[in-house]
Amino acid sequence: MSKPPERPCVRVTIAQLEVGADHDTNREIAGDAFKIAAGRRSDLLVLPEYASGFDPHGVGPEHAEPLDGPFVTMLRERAARTKVAVLAGTTLPGPDPQHGVNAIVAIDGSGTVVGLYRKVHLYDAFGHRESDRLAAGPADAPPLVLEVGGLSFGVMTCYDLRFPESARRLVDAGARVLVVPAAWADGELKAMHWRALAVARAIENTATVVGVGQAGRGVVGRSLVVGPDGVVGLEFDEQPNIRTVDIDGDVMAAVRERNPSLANRRYTVVPVE
Repeated sequence: MSKPPERPCVRVTIAQLEVGADHDTNREIAGDAFKIAAGRRSDLLVLPEYASGFDPHGVGPEHAEPLDGPFVTMLRERAARTKVAVLAGTTLPGPDPQHGVNAIVAIDGSGTVVGLYRKVHLYDAFGHRESDRLAAGPADAPPLVLEVGGLSFGVMTCYDLRFPESARRLVDAGARVLVVPAAWADGELKAMHWRALAVARAIENTATVVGVGQAGRGVVGRSLVVGPDGVVGLEFDEQPNIRTVDIDGDVMAAVRERNPSLANRRYTVVPVE
């Protein structure tokens, strides 16, 4: 099947939401973001990591919902109604009662689940232990790349941003935009790390980076959009906010022509067994 023609720009709504433990309230907040995205005639809505339910002390199986549960069902209904595709963080049931799975679900504008990414790099750093509550996704799973408006959006999650191999593997799979839903934990130098790593992933891959963080207690917020030349074109503060940007595929093509670093590379990326 041939790909749809690429439009000059793909419109993306970035929803930096404050998420709590009440799943009903979180669904209402996410539903409101869909209304805003549809009103702005967006092609894609991006929600943060753990958009279905969050605890700054750690998310585990108590927040898990199946793919046919209330959160993803709501996303599918809203996507079908508005024709806006969505990438959203959720927690799925894990392999045992003690563990959930940190996941990003991809839903197209018809309301169909077209992909799922299970977080590979669990946040066992800076005093946190995600692996105590969550099971990691398989490192050799096919990369999640979502086609929207002829542009390819590759998906990774939060702590994955610290691993350049994750981004490069998505680019190797055809991604031109790297989307990073996150609940980036607050702490000394953490906001600086988030920004610096997003800029680095953009420059080294000549790709646009869309980092969508959570707002609220224990997280930094600070969603941002970085162009393939490393220029930060949009950046939030710590407060909840919803903004919309147009991503121009022609700009990325021009940057890659001037800076052919992907073509000049001498190494490939393979999962560690």
